[in-house]
Amino acid sequence: MTQIVQPDSLLTLHYRITLDNGQALISTFESQPATLQLGKGDIAPTLERCLAGITVGERHNFLLEPENAFGVHREDLIEKVRLEDFPSNTEVAPMVIMEFTAPDGTRYPGLIREVLDTHAVIDFNHPLAGKAIRFEVEVIGIN
Repeated sequence: MTQIVQPDSLLTLHYRITLDNGQALISTFESQPATLQLGKGDIAPTLERCLAGITVGERHNFLLEPENAFGVHREDLIEKVRLEDFPSNTEVAPMVIMEFTAPDGTRYPGLIREVLDTHAVIDFNHPLAGKAIRFEVEVIGIN
């Protein structure tokens, strides 16, 4: 019986995510395969949609434009935070990722892009926002 990936499948698979220029970001092909539960947030919903309908044993390559991958880069997700608002024991330096808490208690990672005299420029976009990616996948099994 042919097994086909469903929206709630528990999968064993190999996958590789690269930038469109071929720069590798993550790959399981050279090591142990991954186990992912679809529909539970284990991977981005756009990547989950790519997996739906694939048959066990198939290998596929997908090119995802930014709006179908990790989103377009949004200027409204870049904010200035006063240096005095950072905890005193915190390293505030460019290219450091920190966790911030919104007024409603939700926590978000932010990348410090720039440190100015009185403020730090924080980018709350996903690190891959605005970038096209290639998603290569080989489904090994459905549990």
